[in-house]
Amino acid sequence: MASTHDVLPAPAPPRDPAAADGELPIVPRRRPGRLAGSAAALLLFALLLGSVVRNRAFQWDVVGRYFTTTAIVNGLVLTLWLTAVVMVLGFALGTLLAVCRLSGNPVLRTLSWGYVWIFRATPVLVQLLFWFNIGALYPVIELGIPYGPELFSVRTVNLLGPTLTAVIGLTLHEAAYAAEVVRGGILSVDQGQLEAAQSLGLRRSRVLRRIVVPQAMRSIVPTAGNMLIGTLKGTSIVSVLAVQDLLYSAQVIYNQTYQVIPLLLVATLWYIAVTSVLSAGQYHLERHYARGSTRGDLPPTPLQRLRSALGTTPGSRR
Repeated sequence: MASTHDVLPAPAPPRDPAAADGELPIVPRRRPGRLAGSAAALLLFALLLGSVVRNRAFQWDVVGRYFTTTAIVNGLVLTLWLTAVVMVLGFALGTLLAVCRLSGNPVLRTLSWGYVWIFRATPVLVQLLFWFNIGALYPVIELGIPYGPELFSVRTVNLLGPTLTAVIGLTLHEAAYAAEVVRGGILSVDQGQLEAAQSLGLRRSRVLRRIVVPQAMRSIVPTAGNMLIGTLKGTSIVSVLAVQDLLYSAQVIYNQTYQVIPLLLVATLWYIAVTSVLSAGQYHLERHYARGSTRGDLPPTPLQRLRSALGTTPGSRR
């Protein structure tokens, strides 16, 4: 009679998970639909790009000739200056309005809400035309003692030129939207952190600078970046006031040469170039304020994404 040891097989040795993973090949999932869609999209893009490049009606030689002319560059400088001034003044006034809306004072809260309501409900072109014709309502601006002698007076037409009118109109319009952006950023901060800071006896200014602002900027920066780009493109509307911005300069040239399409392309390419630079700055600013976020690691940069796609990152599978 055979013994038990002769009938039962010997137990197999335990498998090493690391060795098993190394033996099994990793085969990526096949996605034929994605490949077909990508190929079709690239084909359509190549056809569109080829038609734009080969179409002589675009007159690319004229575009290159006027791209860096003095009039265009001066218009671009005025556009950048107007964008910077409007954003700085708009967010300064918008921050004040946001604080008033969050205030416990019912009068300040109601007045700030009314300001935001009126300026968001009115088209920016209407506001610019209104300020441009403010001299019809107030021909003279006077400064003096109430019911007493006049100390200073100036005619409104002489005070408010086209450029100053554009600054005032765009700033007041921008402040209404900036107020909501800042208010939303402040409200995004967890109330528990403010209570913890107060329990530690931190000053209100220190709480605002070290706790509220860094966390609020995570919500403010993306929307503020969109507003900055929108303001850059929105400054083109001041051309109706004969402000010599980028678009107005292009219009002046093509009204003389009748080369409408090339000059519009010049303005378009400059807007695209500046917007690309601002978008890159917004991207890195978002990464800066994303440090310490509980959502995980910082979002990868375009260079890091390219390295990851090519499999050249440290520790990647070859």
